[in-house]
Amino acid sequence: MIRPLSVLIALNALSFGFAGPTGDEILKKVDQNMFSERRIAVARMIIHGRRETRTVESKSWQRGTNEAYTEFLAPAREKGTKMLKLKDMLWDYSPSTDRIIMISGHLLRQSVMGSDLSYEDMMEDPHLPNVYSATVVSRDTVGGRECWILDLKAKRQDIAYDHRRIWVDKERAVVLRQNLYAEGGKLLKTIDVREVMRVQNAWQAKSVLYKDVLTEGEGTEFLVDSLALDAPIPDYLFSKAALRR
Repeated sequence: MIRPLSVLIALNALSFGFAGPTGDEILKKVDQNMFSERRIAVARMIIHGRRETRTVESKSWQRGTNEAYTEFLAPAREKGTKMLKLKDMLWDYSPSTDRIIMISGHLLRQSVMGSDLSYEDMMEDPHLPNVYSATVVSRDTVGGRECWILDLKAKRQDIAYDHRRIWVDKERAVVLRQNLYAEGGKLLKTIDVREVMRVQNAWQAKSVLYKDVLTEGEGTEFLVDSLALDAPIPDYLFSKAALRR
């Protein structure tokens, strides 16, 4: 005989999303959908600062998890600035000074081009299952899309964000919203995906709003104008010599 209390507990579990895939299973689906071994993207950052709004254009090449190269195309004062990531090393090249600077230590927490993204964000491992363990905590709707809500806890201490809460589109396995927290529980940053696009049978973010909640301003819009997945990328880009080319 099933007691009424048992039925109530089962219904509560279903209503909050505990019946179904585990958090780690959902996170694995997100990774399978969103990650590509090679990516070439042309994008814009619209930076809504406290005093002004400006747009920065860039083109980036990424291969695997350890190699990434970015060249800034506009505005004129930023044109020719480049960044290179090789494993856990990051370099920045400024054409105005013709200097290559390694970004490390506390410098990684600085803003990229005055945006709401930091150099630490650029250095993150794109494979979330490598970095976090996940737990399903509830269900929600974002932009009319049914989502799982997951709490992610860092597996290591050398992670920029100790834990995250993410909203995952159930059907498309794309993250639509994120809250990023420090170890003590303080909210540091929010990320809201406003538009997604289908690229080679994968759902990818097209328009994203990043907001560093510790700074003034209305956040940074990141708009992807073109994205190629698994396209060939020349080896020479992933060397320090490429920064001065």
